This record gives sequence, structure tokens and C-alpha cells, in this order.
Amino acid sequence: MTYPHGLFCWADVSVPDIAAGADFYTSIFGWDSKETDGGSVPYTMFMQDGLAIAGMAPLTAEQRRAGWPPIWSSYILVDDVDPIAARAAELGASLLMDPFTVHGSGRMFFAADPVGAVVGFWEAGEHGGAGVFNQAGAMCWNELACRDVEAASDFYTALLGWKTDTLTIDGIEYTTVLVGDRPNGGIYHMGGVLEDSPPHWFVWFGVDDTDATAVRLSELGGEIVRAPYDAPFGRAAMVSDPQGAAFGIVEMSSA
Repeated sequence: MTYPHGLFCWADVSVPDIAAGADFYTSIFGWDSKETDGGSVPYTMFMQDGLAIAGMAPLTAEQRRAGWPPIWSSYILVDDVDPIAARAAELGASLLMDPFTVHGSGRMFFAADPVGAVVGFWEAGEHGGAGVFNQAGAMCWNELACRDVEAASDFYTALLGWKTDTLTIDGIEYTTVLVGDRPNGGIYHMGGVLEDSPPHWFVWFGVDDTDATAVRLSELGGEIVRAPYDAPFGRAAMVSDPQGAAFGIVEMSSA
């Protein structure tokens, strides 16, 4: 499956205990899981109806000592990571690693953008990204919570050619980013429950029933960060898995 340059194509979670992570996410979303050849680092592929949905990697002891939290990471598909990495640095991003090849699956790098949020960039090889989006159990949205929306918008539009469209929702300005004419994610000024959080990209997954999923998540040891609420885009909740990796769920029937 071929996706356009600039699209959010993948997300994966890094947690200390991947066995516990697999148990949790397969129970919440009905995913299957399988181990893939990650070389020196094991990598779990989550599947739905035989299609890749998301991934999981272990948060190593060294990363934990360095203060890395369990986290969901977003990846943006690009035609060629090398010039994108160079251009990102020119535009004020900090490269957290140089572009490298992932066992034939593709090439990637991570960067902290000029507002401080970390995001991955992916050049497809054998792995082009998720096999399905925008349905229950699949990634449906990615959004940046930060403290300088203008700087973030300027960076990503210059780097990736995104278009932006800013509107006011319930008195709050929200900037939608577009690949071509299709919405691809959002950027907003962080506050409320996120007031003390660092800038970050946040991953949303579709569900059939937000309230029921939140109840099930709590039963499995997850945390409700923001209880189910009616947003302009659908019934939503912000949650985290039992190891602390945060993500969002939204009811696809109302989204």
C-alpha cells in the first residue's frame, strides 16, 4: 500500500515489559501480536485481520536510567529521510539519531522539533505503514500539544509541505494540518490536564464504544487521564496503559 509523503503512517509504543504490553493491548483492541526480527532489539507487530496496526518495542534499562518514560511515538512517512533530516536540522530541530536502516523494512530517524516534541520520520522499504486507519482498533488521528502553535506550524509546513487550517472549537483555537486536501492531524496550545506536561505528539485510536473501552481499560490496570467526554469530533477519552504510556480513544461512530 502506497501512502503520500507527509502522512502519519505508523505508531508504536515503548514499554519496559513487552509481555505485559502485549496482554494489555490485545485485550483492549482485539489485536493479535507477533514478534518480528528486530535484530538486537525485539519488536512486536500488532495486527488486525491480518493487517499491521501498530508496533511495540522494549524500553531498555539504559533508556529508563536516562529518564525515558513509556510512550507512544508517531511516525511521518517521507520519500527520503536523509534530506528531510538535514532540512529538519536547518529549521531548528534536534536530531536524536541519524537516519538508519531497519533491517530492510525502511529507514528512519527521530527528531525533537523546535517546540520540543519528539516525532519519528519513516522512509518505507518493505514496511510502508499501517494497513488500515480510521476504524475501530486503528490509529485515527495524531495531534501536537505545545506552547507555540505558530512555530510548530511554520516548521512542519516548511519541512513537509503540510497545509494548515485554523478554527475555533469551544473557544479554543485548533490548527488542522493537511496532506494535500485531507486532514492529517492537529496542533493546539496545551493547557488543562496537560498544563505541566512537556510538548508531545499524541496518538488517537478508534473504538466502538468509548465508555465501555474506558471501563475495560481500568479493569486491566490502565489509567483514565481524562474521563470520557463529548468533543466536537466524537466521544473521546485520554488514557494510559498500566505502564504509563498515554494515548487517546475516540468512538468512530460519532467521529
